[in-house]
Amino acid sequence: MANSFSETFTQAVSQGSQYTVLVNARRRIPAAGIVYKPDLVITANHVVEREDDITVVFPDGKSVAAKLAGRDTARDLALLRLAEAHGTPASAAAYEAQVGLPVLALGRPESDSLEASFGIISSKGGPVRTGRGGMLEKYLRSETNPYPGFSGGPLVDLDGNLLGLNTSGFSMGFLITIPVDILWQAAADLADHGSIRRGYLGIRSQPVALDNNVQAALHRSQEHGLLLVGIEPDSPASRAGLIVGDILVSIENSPITSAEDLQSHLDSKSVGQTIALELLRGGQRHDVTVTVGERK
Repeated sequence: MANSFSETFTQAVSQGSQYTVLVNARRRIPAAGIVYKPDLVITANHVVEREDDITVVFPDGKSVAAKLAGRDTARDLALLRLAEAHGTPASAAAYEAQVGLPVLALGRPESDSLEASFGIISSKGGPVRTGRGGMLEKYLRSETNPYPGFSGGPLVDLDGNLLGLNTSGFSMGFLITIPVDILWQAAADLADHGSIRRGYLGIRSQPVALDNNVQAALHRSQEHGLLLVGIEPDSPASRAGLIVGDILVSIENSPITSAEDLQSHLDSKSVGQTIALELLRGGQRHDVTVTVGERK
C-alpha cells in the first residue's frame, strides 16, 4: 500500500517534470515555465525582466534561446518564443479542479534539479481585480510550499496532468494558481496577437440595488445590477442605443451584479461577437443586442 502510494507521487512528478522548464529572464532567482507548444513556453510575467537574451533550460539539460512573444500583465503571464522547437508540451487535465483535490506544485530552480511540494486545493476564488488594469476571472489556492523559483511552474494532479500555473506575483500575500483553461486561452491569444484582446462596450457603470418592484419586472430574484452612468460617443453601447440611466441586469442570460461580472463576459473571445443584453429602462425590461468592440 505504502509503495503504491509513493509510486503515485513519483510518477506524477515524473510526468509533470517533462514539461517543467527553467527560465532565465531576470538577474536574481531563476523561475520555472511550462511548455505550451514545442516552440512556446508560458511563465509568470513578473519573472521576465528582459525581452531578449532569455534562455530556457529543458529537463534533458538543453538550453534554448528565447524572446518575449507577449505579456498579459493583468493575469501575470508571459509567453516566450523559442529559437528552436524543443520539449514536450503539457497535458492539460480534462476536468475543473475542485477544493480538496490532492496536487503537486513543481519548480526547476536549477538546470539539473527539480523540486516538488505536495498539498491540496484549499480554495477557489475570483473574479478579482488585479491592480494591473484588468481582472483575473478565477484562481485556485493550494496548501503547497512556494519555494523560490516556483513562480511560472505548474500545479499538477496525481496523474501529472496540468491544472494551472503558479505565481506569487499578485499582492494577495500567497501563491495562487491560474487555472489551465484561462492559461491556455491567454497563451493562444499571446501567440496569435502578442497581447490580450479585451472586449469593450464603452460604458461607465456603478452597482445599484434592485427593489422588489424591479425584480418583479425581471420575473426573478436579483438584488443588484449595473447602473449606466456614462456612454462613450460612437461606442458599441451608443450604437446599440444604450442610454444613461439604463440598468444592465444580464448578458447572454447570465445575471450581471458587479463590474467583475461584466468584465468576465468581455474577454478575448467576445471581441466582434454580437451579444444579448437585458436592461431595465424606466422600470421596464428591455432586450438589446450589441456587437462587442476591442479595447485599445
